[in-house]
Amino acid sequence: MSKVQKVNEFNLLINGEWVPSSSSKTFSVFNPATGEVIAQVADANEKDVDLAVKGAKEAFADRRWRAISPIERGRILHQVAAKIKEKQIEIAELMTKENGMPFNTALFLEIPLVIECFDYMAGLCSQPTGETLPFSMTGAAPNHFVFTQKEPIGVAGLITPWNFPLLMPAWKIAPALAAGCSAVLKPAPQTPLTALKLAEICLEAGVPEGVLQVVPGTDEAGKALVCHPDAWKIAFTGETETGKHILQSAATNIKRVTLELGGKSPNIVFNDANLEEAVNGALFGIFLNSGQVCQAGSRVFVQEEIYEAFIEKITERARKLKVGPGNDHENDLGPVISKEQLNKILQYVEIAKKEGAKLLTGGKQPNEHRRGYFIEPTVFSDVHPDMKIAQEEVFGPVLSIIRFRHEEDVIRMANDTIYGLAAAVWTKDIKRGFRLAQGIQAGTIWLNTIQVLTPTAPFGGFKQSGLGRELGPRALDGYLETKSVIVDVNDTPTTFF
Repeated sequence: MSKVQKVNEFNLLINGEWVPSSSSKTFSVFNPATGEVIAQVADANEKDVDLAVKGAKEAFADRRWRAISPIERGRILHQVAAKIKEKQIEIAELMTKENGMPFNTALFLEIPLVIECFDYMAGLCSQPTGETLPFSMTGAAPNHFVFTQKEPIGVAGLITPWNFPLLMPAWKIAPALAAGCSAVLKPAPQTPLTALKLAEICLEAGVPEGVLQVVPGTDEAGKALVCHPDAWKIAFTGETETGKHILQSAATNIKRVTLELGGKSPNIVFNDANLEEAVNGALFGIFLNSGQVCQAGSRVFVQEEIYEAFIEKITERARKLKVGPGNDHENDLGPVISKEQLNKILQYVEIAKKEGAKLLTGGKQPNEHRRGYFIEPTVFSDVHPDMKIAQEEVFGPVLSIIRFRHEEDVIRMANDTIYGLAAAVWTKDIKRGFRLAQGIQAGTIWLNTIQVLTPTAPFGGFKQSGLGRELGPRALDGYLETKSVIVDVNDTPTTFF
């Protein structure tokens, strides 16, 4: 069996084989920098998903993966990390081609995070342990031995977005496999190629056939996976509204669910902050990956004493950023993912202007890049917290700058949103920084930095930004069940009747 797909033709991965959809249908993958079709991918339907889940269930039942010692599973996950590093140039080029992100972002930011994720999760393979507990039951003989043990849930359904086509699958595949689960991955239809490459690497590294299945497709595949009775765990990253529908569907079978959803992260700059560092952070916070980041610092709150100076500096810097195809290493921002996403962002720009926000720079497509889905880095000032661009997730390179006076005011405004994924605070007053970290309702708080992540720290959101956590020491908990075992060790068993 060949473990390598044909050039520009990509199939489903079911039970270790690259197979076409049962309907023979395919969908097109586009290069967002040019709008050109770069690949045809098999379009999984309900039947294909059923085959994949049943295959993963069989792989779980025969213990071909979970019976492998935890240390050996860890070695295989380390090998996945090593092979990603070996192929990092090839993978970065593929990511740039299908996602549009700058090559340097793929190579020096996303891929290292993926390697660290697999290496970290490899180390967690032997960490899930139970407890010995005291026994207490009135009327029963006292000598009982009580302990708990952790067991993998079974088949995990993994659904990932397009904005980080390697990192998002890695954040789910690595802990699922580390926990001993088998998994079925449904990557975003805009960026399935990188996910399929990752699956190919997992096979090469020694993950047994059938343990990881990949079913690229559109809405039908995602719905079929969420509703399948044998997928006992669903892990989803994507839009909040989609997450709500997944919760409703998963309730039918009481599935375990983790959701990493939208964000509208506040980035707060106090008047005592290092202004240059704060401006650098604000640029990185919103323009990384063209703003297509769930925890993007899209709302910058600036204390009124430095408001004008901040606006002047960030506008000047934003105008100097280079926009263009990601394979040109000189460019800072690539395209957004699709024509639909571009139009959505441009609509938000027009709404912001009508609502009274002041456009300082950007807000349109660059004339020299009309073929692709490009938009200039966009900065608005005079934004009121109630405006749409301050409340809704634009998911593009659009920055809203909001003035504030006092600490209490900015905490209130920062929390005035349905989201609670992340936040950043810039100040030299460490006590103030800690007060803000306590007062802001968000899953990750950065002090004097932004957009830095580590696999050692849990990631997830408050409020409508999600349920559960990914990464960190307890990352495997979402893929494990706890079983209690009570053993009667009395010489004379308890008699109840």
